[in-house]
Amino acid sequence: MPTAAERLRTLVEGNSSARLVIPGLDGADPFGMMPSERTVTEDGDIILCLPPDSPAVRAATHAEDDELTAVLEITDIAPVAVRHRVRAHAWVAGWLTPIRDGRPGRLRLEFGEAAVDDLWGADPVEPEEFAGAGADPFAVHEAELLQHLATAHGGQLDWLCALVGGRNGQCAAPHGAVPVALDRFGLRVRFSGDGHAFDARFDFPAPVADHGQLRRAMHALFDTARDAAGHAPGEA
Repeated sequence: MPTAAERLRTLVEGNSSARLVIPGLDGADPFGMMPSERTVTEDGDIILCLPPDSPAVRAATHAEDDELTAVLEITDIAPVAVRHRVRAHAWVAGWLTPIRDGRPGRLRLEFGEAAVDDLWGADPVEPEEFAGAGADPFAVHEAELLQHLATAHGGQLDWLCALVGGRNGQCAAPHGAVPVALDRFGLRVRFSGDGHAFDARFDFPAPVADHGQLRRAMHALFDTARDAAGHAPGEA
């Protein structure tokens, strides 16, 4: 499984929504506190791009001694239609300073402390762990990959129910399996049927590093599920 630092790094650099929380700016326009871009430096600091007239940019520019405490709050929502779509919450607290490189609206959040609460569990993250971690290679494309699985491979996803014993018919409904998370280690699917729902995790035999390896791992998973479900090859 990914480490807490890797999970947080994926959330920071991925497509999750985020907003800055700064003491004294509770009533600020929320859209002005939402970075349009987020990148991470080699030292583990987070570079944020906001509108030049953002309250956060003004506050950081006029802060005394260049020390403005701030919290980056992140919320991750599954890009597919399921109930209870929130997959993760995370926060990074630190000190905000403007980057004076001639490009307005760029701020640096120096990493102080952080935590992540997601489908894996709740864990703190230390600065050195975050700086040394890497984002999941599929984070940027996860949404389109999950949407493709949900729309084009519904039958194969239903086969996966056989790998979890059917849970007494709880996932027997056609197209009752929806992919809710994908990373280099495996696929998480939400099954529903008979008024119940549960998640199941399907780990790949080994972590995958690119789309070719991911395609082969998914084909192997579906082949195993097809055999367990008693379907003939090619049957969906």
